[in-house]
Amino acid sequence: MQPSRIVVVVDEADLRDRIVEYLSVQGFDVVTANGGPAVCGLLNETTPDLVLLDIAMPCEDGLALARDLREHHDVAIIMLTAASDVVERVVGLEMDADDYITKPFDPRELLARIKSVLRRAGRVSKVETPIPSRQVLVQFGRCVLNTESHQLFGPDGAEITITSMEYDLVHAFATHPNRVLSRDQLLNLAHKRDWEPFDRSIDIRVGRIRRKLERDPQKPTLIKTVHGIGYIHSTHED
Repeated sequence: MQPSRIVVVVDEADLRDRIVEYLSVQGFDVVTANGGPAVCGLLNETTPDLVLLDIAMPCEDGLALARDLREHHDVAIIMLTAASDVVERVVGLEMDADDYITKPFDPRELLARIKSVLRRAGRVSKVETPIPSRQVLVQFGRCVLNTESHQLFGPDGAEITITSMEYDLVHAFATHPNRVLSRDQLLNLAHKRDWEPFDRSIDIRVGRIRRKLERDPQKPTLIKTVHGIGYIHSTHED
């Protein structure tokens, strides 16, 4: 099996070199690109599995590049942001980025995020897909969550496409039914991340999940809002 190819788009030479060295040792095929034209040229020649994109690049609009990648290429995206750049993280999530990690970060955390995103983005042929045991199947409304393959299936058995971050949140709700969960609890359960007062990532992901799963996203019955507190996954649909 060919190693997963990762494109690293970071203009800080020291940080870029550390990332490339670490991921190469972990067995990934790592290449670098110094900006949008180089990334697009690379993607026209080959199809990497993931792009690690630093949003804060002084000579380029990283968010515009992320938007272009999402619109024109089938590739997973993990964004690097400064800890204080809440707006950039929110915009990135709204553009359907698969994950983000704040600088500075532990390389082991980056590796875990990459593995999680690649696991979600990977596709196994139907012939090779093993029949899952009952233990890995969790009911979520009319859908079924496979906790082994990190896939969500609708009532008709068809897979519903969700990002890695959406999967983490669905898993948190599915494993805590009929329990009111605050945003900070959901952040810890779904992403092992401390809550930030202006972090809208949970609200954004809940909105996207509702649009994919609720009969009427404006009148949700699966994931309900508990005003002033957070959300609840109700197993008793109205």
